[in-house]
Amino acid sequence: MWPSTGQIGTQQMLKRRFITPRALGRIMPFRMPHLLRLSGWLLAMLALSCMTARPVMAQEILRDAETEAVLRDAVRPLVIAAGLDPRNVDIAIVHDPEINAFVAGGQTVFINSGLITAADNINQVQGVIAHELGHMAGGHVIRFEEGAKNAYAVMLLGLLLGVAAAAAGGSDSGEAAAGILGASQRAAEGKLLAYSREQEATADAAGVKFLDKAHISGRGSLEFFKKLDSLEHRHSYSHSEAASFAQNHPLTPDRIRFLEDSYPRSSAWNAKTDPALEARFQRVKAKLSGYVDPPAQVMLEYPETMQGQPAHYARAYAWHRAAYPDKAMEEVNALLATAPHDPYFLELKGQILLESGHAKDAVAPLREATTLTENQPLIAATFGQALIETGDRTNYPEALRILHAAVDKDRDNPLAWYGMGEIYDRMGDVPHAALCSAESADLEHDFRMAEQQANVAYRGLPTGSPDSLRAQDILLSAKAELAKKKKGRH
Repeated sequence: MWPSTGQIGTQQMLKRRFITPRALGRIMPFRMPHLLRLSGWLLAMLALSCMTARPVMAQEILRDAETEAVLRDAVRPLVIAAGLDPRNVDIAIVHDPEINAFVAGGQTVFINSGLITAADNINQVQGVIAHELGHMAGGHVIRFEEGAKNAYAVMLLGLLLGVAAAAAGGSDSGEAAAGILGASQRAAEGKLLAYSREQEATADAAGVKFLDKAHISGRGSLEFFKKLDSLEHRHSYSHSEAASFAQNHPLTPDRIRFLEDSYPRSSAWNAKTDPALEARFQRVKAKLSGYVDPPAQVMLEYPETMQGQPAHYARAYAWHRAAYPDKAMEEVNALLATAPHDPYFLELKGQILLESGHAKDAVAPLREATTLTENQPLIAATFGQALIETGDRTNYPEALRILHAAVDKDRDNPLAWYGMGEIYDRMGDVPHAALCSAESADLEHDFRMAEQQANVAYRGLPTGSPDSLRAQDILLSAKAELAKKKKGRH
């Protein structure tokens, strides 16, 4: 299932509920190299922005139980090879068609949906993630601040010298000052970009090491770089020395030469991808395409002549998004004919029924999907919502139990908080309904709403109780965020 998180937000497939993650810092991207043209003022702002954490532009984070499970299994050996704990490393999918992946502080690798749909196989995705883990293990997000500060120091020195030259007077003082300022800006820009290119090259080398240690072939990584190189040629990116100076990544041909020299030396060069993992990837790639791509495009890429599971998956989502529930259900039934107890097929069936106004019919498949996945939080949240939407009050206790279990496993689950708040509201429990609304608003970075709802909850809950303390935490946090925003406007 795919809803989304806005700014970055969470969306389990097809549910448009949004949450926002905490402020993110400096981004270390994998994307295709691009030419940078920074003015001295913009460079100064970039250097200053690197010294404090800033939110990334508003984007959606797509969440889907099956996709997260596939990526978790594919990445686990690489995370271990990088010396990191798999329990602490997350993979998040950003709803963005650009071919890109990045880390932004912490231990989350962000992968654009466009990268997954562009990848031919899971091995190519593993190659990209190995590179990003190189940034993460190398602490590049933090260390980039060092390079930014050095570049800022160069520009600041030029600014002071330029001011001094202008103050000296004389007919040529203005031109001299402008020349000094321009030279310092170019030097600072070059210093910053060179530092970024160095980190990218280091991450490439680390990625080679991690793939080898995890006994995963680098063929996919090399294939994907060649795909990027082809796209660059198609979009007329320059590979000249001058262009290299103005890029924040090494030139793709240079990276390909390095990887062509490095990967074949690995004992894992001829290692084969687990066929079961590859089949699982093709399924989630197709369902992602069905969710994010225009339905007409999906039908071209997965025509009805294709009768495999990935094609049925893609068309089911495309038909559902296009508001053809009967056609979507035909595709789901075709999937279930091949695997009657596949939890993710059952989840999709329940979701389509629920969103088509058939909540009572959605309960059975969602109950089975929840049981088969041992109460996977995203699936359980949809099951809980189906129980609520039946309108049968006798279902509320079960729904509340299911949703509580979901947030115990995954607190960043807006659908579960929303469902619990709805139940408490219908039961007349205003303080707990307000607490759930505060949790949801806090995730969405709606701090005004979070403050209001947390205040209602705090006043109504027993003093000193765990829920009261949680309401107080949200209240204080929301007040602090609102104060920061107010300060930023002055």
